[in-house]
Amino acid sequence: MELFITICFSLFFCIISYFYKRVFQMRNQCCYMLAYECYKASGDRKLDTEACVRVVMRNKNLGLDQYRFLLQTMVNSGLGEETYGPRNVLAGREETPTLEDAHLEMDEIMFDTLDKLFAKTGVSPSEIDILVVDVSLFSPAPSLTARIVNRYKMRDNIKAFSLSGMGCSASMVAVDLVQHLFKTHKNAFAIVVSTETIGPHWYCGKEKSMMLSNCLFRSGGCSVLLTNKRSLKRQALMKLSHSVRTNMGANDEAYGCCMQIEDEQGYQGFLLTRSLTKAAAKAFTLNLKVLVPKILPISELLRFAIVSLCKSKRKSSTPESARAGLNLKTGIEHFCIHPGGRAVIDGLGMSLGLSEYDLEPSRMALHRFGNTSAGGLWYVLGYMEAKKRLKKGDRILMISLGAGFMCNNCVWEVTKDLEDSNVWEDSLDRYPVSRENLVNPFAEKYSWINDECLNFVRID
Repeated sequence: MELFITICFSLFFCIISYFYKRVFQMRNQCCYMLAYECYKASGDRKLDTEACVRVVMRNKNLGLDQYRFLLQTMVNSGLGEETYGPRNVLAGREETPTLEDAHLEMDEIMFDTLDKLFAKTGVSPSEIDILVVDVSLFSPAPSLTARIVNRYKMRDNIKAFSLSGMGCSASMVAVDLVQHLFKTHKNAFAIVVSTETIGPHWYCGKEKSMMLSNCLFRSGGCSVLLTNKRSLKRQALMKLSHSVRTNMGANDEAYGCCMQIEDEQGYQGFLLTRSLTKAAAKAFTLNLKVLVPKILPISELLRFAIVSLCKSKRKSSTPESARAGLNLKTGIEHFCIHPGGRAVIDGLGMSLGLSEYDLEPSRMALHRFGNTSAGGLWYVLGYMEAKKRLKKGDRILMISLGAGFMCNNCVWEVTKDLEDSNVWEDSLDRYPVSRENLVNPFAEKYSWINDECLNFVRID
């Protein structure tokens, strides 16, 4: 009898210990965003229509066919007149970039945003426990994290990580990494720096599939301060609710749709193939299969299951049945879509059944700042905050797609009403721009390039 009581007591103690451990772990799995700072370059780095034309005309490898392609691409790009370019390109040295150019581009973005982040929050660099820097195309030695540690004289036991090669979705990878590190590092501060080096990787060849990156990518970046300190819960802007990562690297077509290569002339650039949209759609679908059950209410999941069952029995393909998909708005108030290009925004908006109001932040971020790669999502978030859209309790779905091919999404819950004007302060009164006015001046100024008479003229 005593043995039985001992066994029961031991079993009971193990169960209590297990549940206590699980509850304790859950309490330390929180991830709060305390602040974020986006980078805005100086006015002398704006790539307006005339500056872009000067860059194009310097490329002696281009002919009439390439000029027409670039005109069509720029007209349909969704970029405005105030995006920012790298210094070496504006100075006419895109074919001969130096290591110093790359470091200067990174230093301006990283140190400007970090200086402002530390000043805004009052957090000292010596208090930072985790540092993650994600830059896809530049991985020097010493690393960029070491460069930051040296600049701010951070602690010798800081956990530093440099992520490369992950493209536009790298920022969400970095946030997910921090969330996992928070499980074993209690009461910690973490910083994520997301940016890209554009100048040293400007494409100077004539392959159309590689010229796209010059038309879309611009200089920008962001630094984000995260913590799992519950004592700072009231100071936080948001709390990370869910994070899901999908990697399609095992699929050869998806792996090769977005890749850094050299063309036949030896010019290095970024290749974007036609299979990119297919890979993005598949990766996004796989990601949503995991994410949706976590964010939507049971009622919406049941409704979708019933509608899908009825549709499969009828085998109908009417427009009404096609639109009877999941309504993500039952679990999400705001959609922060990576401003990768107008086609990306249009495609995701259509597949998710989003309105122009939902897509406005991404369109405006693309128009004002261009595709700033991993930092792009934070400009979209900044627009939402500057327009005072974000209220306490709102949920934000961040959607990012990147090389690999990857789809990395996360959901944030707003913890207080937000209204900081941030990098949008000087241009907020000019936005939103109507969709009709999103067309840049390229069409008006250079539409003559499509004149058929030029087919018989040699352009020097």
